[in-house]
Amino acid sequence: MDATPKPKKRVTITDVARHAGVSTAAVSKVLRNAYGSSPAMREKVHAAMAELDYRPHTAARGMRGRTYTVGVLLDNIRNAFFADILDGIHDELQDGAYTVMIGAAGFGAEAQTRTVRAMVDRQMDGLVLIAPGCPRPEVLATAATTPTVVIGHHDTADAHDSVVDADGIGAGLVVDHLTELGHRDIALVSASGTKAGAWRRTPEAVLTSGYLAAMDHHGLGAHARVQHAAYSDEGGFEAGMALLTARRPPTAIMAGADVAALGIYRAAHELGLRIPRDLSLVGYNNTALAALAPVQLTSVDQAGHTMGATAARMLIDRVEGRRDRAMQTTMTPRLVVRGSTTAPRAR
Repeated sequence: MDATPKPKKRVTITDVARHAGVSTAAVSKVLRNAYGSSPAMREKVHAAMAELDYRPHTAARGMRGRTYTVGVLLDNIRNAFFADILDGIHDELQDGAYTVMIGAAGFGAEAQTRTVRAMVDRQMDGLVLIAPGCPRPEVLATAATTPTVVIGHHDTADAHDSVVDADGIGAGLVVDHLTELGHRDIALVSASGTKAGAWRRTPEAVLTSGYLAAMDHHGLGAHARVQHAAYSDEGGFEAGMALLTARRPPTAIMAGADVAALGIYRAAHELGLRIPRDLSLVGYNNTALAALAPVQLTSVDQAGHTMGATAARMLIDRVEGRRDRAMQTTMTPRLVVRGSTTAPRAR
């Protein structure tokens, strides 16, 4: 486990004023964009703020102690699996005093970092970060001062708690199911396995390793194909088009998220292919969308609601004093077979 970084002393407006060679009143005027601060003064103050990495509190300056708010970071709100996690967090906290604030920051590391910092600046009592794309050192530094639970990433640290799925096992369940049906050309659509800033064991990386190991186990290593795409409808559509228009298209595709599987479904429809007659399709997350009658998507259930509820319990435990040890909880995946998979047709 990584050693917990020592918390840095927070930079104040007095430090900024001293560094810029101006009065604290001048710094306050610049921060408030008040009348009377010249362009030259604003430039000096902003330069000092950047050099000192100063970030002003946007919460009430005089407030101390608990704010009874919990921040949840995710990359987008269109992934139905995140809704399951949020439901779990909400259900766990609804009878208490805590309010959940959601930050949908997009896929970019810089935007996610800004969102995490904004949550810290607003003095939220704790953070739940769902598969964060911001650099790992940023998360470790944040967790050193603000109780934090990371969902998804398998990298552990003393600074934060973790809730993960056994993604390698989940991938093996899918490959086992498809090979039992007779498939050999099985492709994986996964988000990139690397994140900014030294995350090594992201859920995508563990899922891909599990897929490749399972293909090797069945003697199908030469047939393995991994197509990287964002976990979104559009990402799945683009990946599906690339795979299904290849010289030798796969007879089955596993997607690392249900939302991407639906994009693949759309690509197959556009190409005149029928599921499962022409293509077997498997998702991951087992969201409510997978069970819809027109879809009937075979999917891996990783208990999103339970993940969220568990993360919320661990976070409040940290907020209320547990700092002596980090905890990690692992969900056991199960395959839910529906109508989107069947034996392959003869080529």
